[in-house]
Amino acid sequence: MTLGVALSTPGDGNAVDGVVALAREALSAGLTSAWLGQRFDYDAITLAGIIGREIPELRVGTSAVPIFARHPSLVIGQAQTVQAATHGRFQLGLALGSALTERAFGVPFSRPVALLREFLTSARALVTTGTADHHGELLTVAPPFPAVVPGAGTDLPILVAAMGPKALAVSGELADGILPFLAGPATLERHIVPVVNAAAEAAGRRSVRIIAFVAAVVTDDVEAGRESARAAMGLYNTIPSYRRVIELEGAREAADLALVGSAAHVRAGVKRYFDAGATEVVLTQTDLLGIGVQRDTWNALGDLR
Repeated sequence: MTLGVALSTPGDGNAVDGVVALAREALSAGLTSAWLGQRFDYDAITLAGIIGREIPELRVGTSAVPIFARHPSLVIGQAQTVQAATHGRFQLGLALGSALTERAFGVPFSRPVALLREFLTSARALVTTGTADHHGELLTVAPPFPAVVPGAGTDLPILVAAMGPKALAVSGELADGILPFLAGPATLERHIVPVVNAAAEAAGRRSVRIIAFVAAVVTDDVEAGRESARAAMGLYNTIPSYRRVIELEGAREAADLALVGSAAHVRAGVKRYFDAGATEVVLTQTDLLGIGVQRDTWNALGDLR
């Protein structure tokens, strides 16, 4: 069972130094990968590259970089630079984004699945051939010079935070894997894994990676953990793509999908995701009750086999 962890920068001190230190702790606990979500402060691709360069035993990735207001040439240029810096241990996670993108950048959140198809098509060409000649409805990707970073190779994993049927179909056809979050085991098994792998098979490809992101906190104070999860995860209740998978699982709110409790309870919960078809699990929200509980969580789960 492959386990990774989603990291957040500490609230004080130097953000980069702090998250590198956290990544070292995660590795020591037995976790094998570190993932950075894209926010409105740090740059996730850059930060993943720094961590991967500092800690050569750890795989790194983004979870995930929204494609709206970003051009494939620029994103792939960043990603290939980091892939070379980490000697092949970087994984590029992309996201469709949400109305938050429109609010932040003034770019209409329109036709996200169509944009995803064009973004993935051109991104794959850039990675595998070092160039692209894409002239679509929504994107033009035609660099006038070779777009190759020596040392990056041609096998950069491109992953998508896809959960809806249309996005899953495009991801199965064109991406290397998906990054579902708040999709519980039943939803994963019935509504996500079969759809994305059917699309991959129809495209003549092998099954894709299913990297499930799972909120997990090992604690004796279950009520405090639940309250913290409600406060931290409430935003997801308002975003339609997350609302859909929450309801598919039969849950009322995002916090209901968090695994909170004893080490045995959380370990059993994580195993259910693997049983449902996840090829990897990434632990998220492990800092809900502070750094001490986060360490306990990592140490309790790092040796899960």
